[in-house]
Amino acid sequence: MNQTQNATAATLLRLSLGTILIAHALLKLLVFTLPGAAGFFASQGFPAWTVYPVVAVELLGGAALIAGFKSRYAAVAALPVLLGALSVHAHNGWTFTSANGGWEYPALLVVLALAVALLGDGAFALSGSPAPAATPQRTPA
Repeated sequence: MNQTQNATAATLLRLSLGTILIAHALLKLLVFTLPGAAGFFASQGFPAWTVYPVVAVELLGGAALIAGFKSRYAAVAALPVLLGALSVHAHNGWTFTSANGGWEYPALLVVLALAVALLGDGAFALSGSPAPAATPQRTPA
């Protein structure tokens, strides 16, 4: 893989995670409403007030990821939120189509956040921190 391919892959991961985070924030705001989401959080053993920082992390972190602004930090900041979601779904079984949603989708989001944290912004980013260079390939003599 060359530098351009690495940067493109990092960008795809960053945009995917950012879009998903914003979609989940908007779901809490527009569909469940903040009081409804707070009630769900409380029913899962989290303090109801934690819905507010979770939505803030999802909205601001998602926007930062889409813009490519400090993507590593945004991905790391999203990890506690994503791990919390994973903990809610961990006992529901493997697939997300299980009753109350399984754990594979939240686990994938954790892996996406880790990948973005390791790779950086990629291409087309405000911050401009490039993805790591590819391992040099040996050319035949």
